[in-house]
Amino acid sequence: MSDINLFTAAKAKKSLGQHFLHDERVVQRIVDLLRVEEGDQVMEIGPGPGALTKLLRPLPWSRLLLLEKDDHYASEHAARPLPGLEVVPGDALAFPWEELEGPWKIAGNLPYNVASPMMWDIVCRVPGLARAAFMIQKEVGDRLLAKPGGKDYGALTVWIQSFVAVQKGFVIGPSAFSPPPKVDSAVVVFTPLPAEKRPNHPERLSRLIKICFQQRRKQLQTILRHAEPQRFSPEILAALGIEGTQRPETLTVMQFQQLADALFSEK
Repeated sequence: MSDINLFTAAKAKKSLGQHFLHDERVVQRIVDLLRVEEGDQVMEIGPGPGALTKLLRPLPWSRLLLLEKDDHYASEHAARPLPGLEVVPGDALAFPWEELEGPWKIAGNLPYNVASPMMWDIVCRVPGLARAAFMIQKEVGDRLLAKPGGKDYGALTVWIQSFVAVQKGFVIGPSAFSPPPKVDSAVVVFTPLPAEKRPNHPERLSRLIKICFQQRRKQLQTILRHAEPQRFSPEILAALGIEGTQRPETLTVMQFQQLADALFSEK
């Protein structure tokens, strides 16, 4: 284990959910999973003191964008310029993802408290997402990888798996960070699904899964009859081969997409 930070780290800010990686083996494995090739456009979310950045800097990318909310670290990175490197101060939750042109590979050690909404936005709003490697709380990683019928399967699972294939990378213990978090972390890799497997109307899917998983222990027919009385009919479920007595966690990702389109279609 060694400290490979690009510069001396200031104290981590609890308000920003900062836990800085300092294990070189872990950082190298993340970089390897990102598969940076010559000419790639690469973004790192929350580079902090630069453990991951240090290994990204010498790679053959055409553009490296560092998105950093902490003003201290944004300034530190900006003071170490490279051709093609750009530091963008700001919050990833407010970033205009739709403006990223061309294919992008994205990496980051995401703060636990905002990782889910951040990934929710990235998978559906980055038009040219080519690959992503994120370190997140292991519990969230389990949800991203979950299969229908399990306790970890929920709205986040369905949404993420509607846009990308999720691959399990590896699990990291608290000792790899400073300060150490109270839970294990995991690295997951996203690769975009082909267009025909993505939702035709993402806003419909988002609406449906939020309705369903807020009452996940109830039967679908009960949930939808009360939430969408003007739109729901048992025939909609029957046409898709779904039983009204099924609970939300038993539906596949594709069934959710099909049900969203059928339920919220313009009439």
